[in-house]
Amino acid sequence: MTPAFAVLRPEPGNAATTGRIEALGLRAIRLPLFEIRALGWTAPDPAGFDALLLTSANAVRFAGRESETLRHLPVLAVGARTAEVSRAAGFDVMATGRSDASSLLSREHRFTRILHLGGRERSIDTGGAIAQAIAVYASEPLPVTPEALATLKGSVALMHSARAAIRLGALADEHGLSRSSIGIAAFSPAVAEASGTGWAWIATAALPNDKALIEAAIERAAHARLTG
Repeated sequence: MTPAFAVLRPEPGNAATTGRIEALGLRAIRLPLFEIRALGWTAPDPAGFDALLLTSANAVRFAGRESETLRHLPVLAVGARTAEVSRAAGFDVMATGRSDASSLLSREHRFTRILHLGGRERSIDTGGAIAQAIAVYASEPLPVTPEALATLKGSVALMHSARAAIRLGALADEHGLSRSSIGIAAFSPAVAEASGTGWAWIATAALPNDKALIEAAIERAAHARLTG
């Protein structure tokens, strides 16, 4: 029996991933663990920067009108989806990273004063080419009832972030849901590591994008079913 695939990411990404799963004729469980909220911020003088780093499409969606003064800056986007949303918002995407910000920045040596717009909980610090980092959105925990959590038993949980991986583990332990009853599909090796141990299995997407994550989840679930 094919398991359900639990989508834990915040909206609007949750609906997008759920739609992709259901389009394949598979069952999805929608259980966002976080909610994205815009933060108040003030755009700095764009003359002080030679590029803009965007590591999430949420930075574009929630930056608001303050970002308008920055739209002439060349954009370094992490992920195809971030690049797509950035272009739709009027930004000039000069380079797109397929894995993470570090590998993208290592390729783009010509930029020395980069402004990073991202989330409040971020893994990129200022220094080197990153002249300033500003949080324009926050990912806030949503309440999860024991009953809702119990629906994940026997499912494959899609992990788009390390925070989601850590929180699911904490919730499972708190409410007595066996980790061994859930398979994990991780967006990246870092997310897989953050998931910890005790799960039925952990598969990692070949590339950090939704399509690859879903493919990894389906492939590993099928293998688990065949081998028992």
